[in-house]
Amino acid sequence: MSASAPTREEINELPIRRYEGPVHLVGSAAELAQAMADILQESALGFDTETRPSFRVGESYPPALAQLATARAVYLFRLQRFDCSAALAQILSSAHIVKAGVGLADDLRQLRKSFAFTEQALVDLSAVAKRQGLSKTGVRTLAATFLGFRIPKGSKTSNWATPRLTAQQIAYAAMDAWACRELYLKFRELRWV
Repeated sequence: MSASAPTREEINELPIRRYEGPVHLVGSAAELAQAMADILQESALGFDTETRPSFRVGESYPPALAQLATARAVYLFRLQRFDCSAALAQILSSAHIVKAGVGLADDLRQLRKSFAFTEQALVDLSAVAKRQGLSKTGVRTLAATFLGFRIPKGSKTSNWATPRLTAQQIAYAAMDAWACRELYLKFRELRWV
């Protein structure tokens, strides 16, 4: 199956979909243990990161948030508020759990500045879609093309390093990770991965 990307107008006509399952902010050892118990039994995760935007030339920030979606929940790791680097390194290095996302190279490069890991079993959904002939391969376009819904743009350029995330930021971050997992499952069904 080959699909062509819908136009911006066609995407805007699709129904908006939001992730409606549980979202857990991981900020303590107990919350991390609970998250790991769920994550480590998965075979496929949706994966994304969010970084505080920079508006000046030469200015950059480390990732502030890592999002992982399982079949049961989405976990948001506040990277600058709680050290979960050992757990994230374990997940990213696992050959038994697929981590699926869009544009993963930059996410991994930025994370590697904070902690060491050797990534395994990563699937860049954008690269998979490009191999199938698609030219527009952002998560919003892929969700519209393959899942039939629109992801609201919302909080992309907000300050992800803020002490308290807003409900809109949490919903946006959870949606991206969940959509990546759903896209991976769809691509697997299509035998693209």
